[in-house]
Amino acid sequence: MRVLVVEDEVKMAGLLKRALEEEGYAVDVAGRGQDAVWLGTENPYDAIVLDLMLPDLDGFEVSRQLREAGRWSPVLMLTARDAVADRVAGLDAGADDYLTKPFSFAELLARLRALMRRGAAERPPVLRAGDLELDPAARSVARNGTPIALTAREFSLLEYLMRHSGEVLTRTQLIEHVWDFAYDGDSNVVDVYVRYLRNKVDRPFGRDQIETVRGAEPAAQRTRTVWSDSRRRRRPDPGPGRPWHLGR
Repeated sequence: MRVLVVEDEVKMAGLLKRALEEEGYAVDVAGRGQDAVWLGTENPYDAIVLDLMLPDLDGFEVSRQLREAGRWSPVLMLTARDAVADRVAGLDAGADDYLTKPFSFAELLARLRALMRRGAAERPPVLRAGDLELDPAARSVARNGTPIALTAREFSLLEYLMRHSGEVLTRTQLIEHVWDFAYDGDSNVVDVYVRYLRNKVDRPFGRDQIETVRGAEPAAQRTRTVWSDSRRRRRPDPGPGRPWHLGR
């Protein structure tokens, strides 16, 4: 397993490199943020140990640039700053874990093992689909730079759809993930909120990204919702008396 250590203090970098190599890891070291971005972009590291305070780019910016470049190696951020605001900023910038100095090498190794078990799956801090952008940390949504105001429930529904871009999602799935376990109301509430979203994020911009997919199931259950990057296509309006069914 190959690890990138980003640390500008030579002594600490040497200690980290030696400790990791004794555990069998192959270790590269970068002392500057720019070098870390270049190495992290060019090499498929299994994990990155990233110090927050660097002489050029700080750890927040390094993590942000790696994520924007589509590099998803797990990032363990190290820092002497233990304020809640710093930890939140690091995680929202794309870090996967946060360890404050001083720390034990045993804990660092355990956290690295946990991160590597998760793998390098794509997990962008800001979600994008075409010209639509959703920032979970800032709770903001914009289409082509134009802010879109959503209620809390609409935001949660849109976030779930964007995290499963291109997948067919049933009404049951959406209720289970966007509404809480205690919800026992009409399942048509999903149809209502999908319509709300279309009216806010699609139709005013001439888009049709939230699609209804008709499958080969019985007629009463054959319409489901899928997220795609397509532009708006003309099709018949189902009309007020014919709801969208999101059957399984």
